[in-house]
Amino acid sequence: MNIIVILFPLALGLGLAGLGAFFWCMRSGQYADLDGAAWRVLQDDDALAGPRGGVSGSDGNASG
Repeated sequence: MNIIVILFPLALGLGLAGLGAFFWCMRSGQYADLDGAAWRVLQDDDALAGPRGGVSGSDGNASG
């Protein structure tokens, strides 16, 4: 029964810390652009980099 005296405030404190972190994320704009990162993954980097901006091999020539 004495363990409840320790675990209940600990669980309550962790829950409040998580809730505080969630509200901080909401207020600081962490969830403002949910689709931006998903679209950036799908973008073709070669089209943005141009003809000489591709990944280069060991000899300095663009591979591809």
